[in-house]
Amino acid sequence: MKKTLFIFFVFSFAISFSQSNSSYFQADYFYGNILRQNPDASILIQGHPTGVFVSYNKRTFGEENWQEHYNYPDFGYSIGYQDYKSDILGKLYSAYGHYNFYFTNRTSPNQLILRAGIGLAYNTNPYNKETNNKNTAFGSHLNSSTYFKLYFQRENIINNLGLNAGLTFIHASNSNIKSPNSGMNVWAATLGVNYNLSPAQVVNYIPSSESKYFKEPIKYNFAVRGGINESEIIGSGVKPFFVVSAYADKRLNRISALQFGADLYISPILKDYYELNLTIPHTNLKETSDFSRIGIFVGHELFINKISIETQVGYYVKYPFEYHGRLYETLGLKRYINEKWFASLRLKAHAADAETVEFGIGIRL
Repeated sequence: MKKTLFIFFVFSFAISFSQSNSSYFQADYFYGNILRQNPDASILIQGHPTGVFVSYNKRTFGEENWQEHYNYPDFGYSIGYQDYKSDILGKLYSAYGHYNFYFTNRTSPNQLILRAGIGLAYNTNPYNKETNNKNTAFGSHLNSSTYFKLYFQRENIINNLGLNAGLTFIHASNSNIKSPNSGMNVWAATLGVNYNLSPAQVVNYIPSSESKYFKEPIKYNFAVRGGINESEIIGSGVKPFFVVSAYADKRLNRISALQFGADLYISPILKDYYELNLTIPHTNLKETSDFSRIGIFVGHELFINKISIETQVGYYVKYPFEYHGRLYETLGLKRYINEKWFASLRLKAHAADAETVEFGIGIRL
C-alpha cells in the first residue's frame, strides 16, 4: 500500500511539471551494498539494498552571472524509495533538493555529471526497545539524508528519451537527535532514463558579465547555532546544545574561500554521559566539572549564488574527557540574507558518527 501511494505521488509530481520548458525528468533504479562503517552494522545487513529515484531538473543558461562559473548547472528536486532488504532496517522514503554539475562541454550530447542532494527521509522501522532493539542505525522515523551521484548521461537517443548510468552514495541518519544513530551508508550502481519536456534545440549560453578577476579583503564571521541531541547512551534524554563560532575567511576567487577559526560547544548531554559512565568500572574518566569543548578548524566555502557550502575539519584543544574523539568534521549550508547576514544549517560528525545538526544565524564583516 505504501509503495502504491509513493508511485501515485511521483506520478502526480511529474504531471504538475509537465508543461515546464528547458527541463527534464529522470528515473533511476539502483542496486548496491551497505557500508560496514562500524561492527554493529553486520547484523543489520541481510541483502543488497535496491530502490528508485525520480527527479525533476531545470536547466540554466546564464540568466544569472554565477551560472557560467559552474558550467551552467541544473537545479531540481528528487524523490527516493529505498529497500534495505532487511527486516530490521525497513525502508526509506526521501525527498531532496539538488544541483547537477557538468564536467564536460555543455553543448556535447554526452555528459559526465555530479549530482549533490540534501533533504529529509522517513524510515519505516526505527529502533524500538520492545519490538526492534537491533536497529542501531535509526533511532527515529524522521531523518536527514544526503546523496551524491556521479553518472554519464546521453539525451535524445530516441526522440526526447535518453539513458543515464553511474554510481550513487546515499547517507541517512537523524544526526543524533535521538539515539541510537549509527545511520546507514549505501553505495549503489544506477541505471535509468531521462525525458526532455521540450524538443531538442540549439542553445546559446549567456556568458557572465562579471570580470573573472575578483579581489576581496579578509572577512570576519561570527555565528550562533543550536539544536537538540542525545548522547550515545540510549534513553539518556534529549537536551538542547549551543555553538558559538568565530572565524576569518579569504576569498581566492569568485567561487572559493579558505577559512580558519574556532568553535565553542556547550553540550549538556556530556554531563549526563559523564555521570552515567562514572558508574561503570574501569572507564578511567578524569574528574571534571566543565563540560564545554573548544575546537579550532580550517575550512573551505564554496559560493553558489546566495547559497554557499562550508566544509571544515576541526580539532578540540579543550577536551574535558573522551567522547567520539578529538577530530571532528562539519558540512554546512549558508543562505545569505544580504551582503552581511546569513542563516546556516550545519551537520557535525566524527568520521561516520554524526553528533549534531545545527541551526543558526551569523554575520560576515
